[in-house]
Amino acid sequence: MVEAWAEKRVVISPDPAALADSVAARFLSRVAKRADEGKLAHVSLTGGTMGAAVLAAAARNPRIERIDWSLVHFWWSDERFVPAGDEERNEKQARGVLLDAIDMPAANIHAIPAEGAGADAEAAASAYADELARYPGPDGAWPAFDVCFLGVGPDAHIASLFPDRPEILVTDRSVVPVHDAPKPPPERITMTRPVINGSKRVWMVVSGADKASALGLALAGASYASVPAAGAKGRKRTVFFVDEAAASQVPPDLIDREY
Repeated sequence: MVEAWAEKRVVISPDPAALADSVAARFLSRVAKRADEGKLAHVSLTGGTMGAAVLAAAARNPRIERIDWSLVHFWWSDERFVPAGDEERNEKQARGVLLDAIDMPAANIHAIPAEGAGADAEAAASAYADELARYPGPDGAWPAFDVCFLGVGPDAHIASLFPDRPEILVTDRSVVPVHDAPKPPPERITMTRPVINGSKRVWMVVSGADKASALGLALAGASYASVPAAGAKGRKRTVFFVDEAAASQVPPDLIDREY
């Protein structure tokens, strides 16, 4: 059952730098709590400017040294299907700003397969679904992520689930390939909505005036088929962490400056 706290809330920071620092601090606090209790924490990362900024802010936070990272597993909600080591890969970005600096088992970093070695996008999606299935949660053949980070595009896409595309409607698979994506590169791999919504906490990190309209639609209860961000819901928390520029169309009653 979805808890009352799963209602969407908005937390506003003054600018992108403050936003990254705030979200990074909350993220480390959440992971530390799990690790201190001796429990595994599964975290789904995202790409994009703010995705990288949050991880870079986490790397600068002194608390990072006090966490037992052997109890943390990192995943990705989506990936660009390009060769390993390509600068376009979300994995490459995350390793550069945070993951390579953390003392953790290599097996705890669950990267989506890259283009190459004869594998196509369908095979890569199937392989990642199999990897997710090794850590089943209570509601499906995938982990119940303690935190699922998502960016939101100006078109309101999340992960590589784009508006009015078939992937946003898939419910019988955990991972699917995306062909001819409206945003380059055209070949991608993405988790589906049931996996995202199986997360305990969905944290959408949104910055910039160009995202204000998408944010407003997502909070107004628009159809997730056309506004994918409207369909992202954590089982315990659904929070939009935004800067002032992105918040111009946020209803005042949804703003939670104390969360």
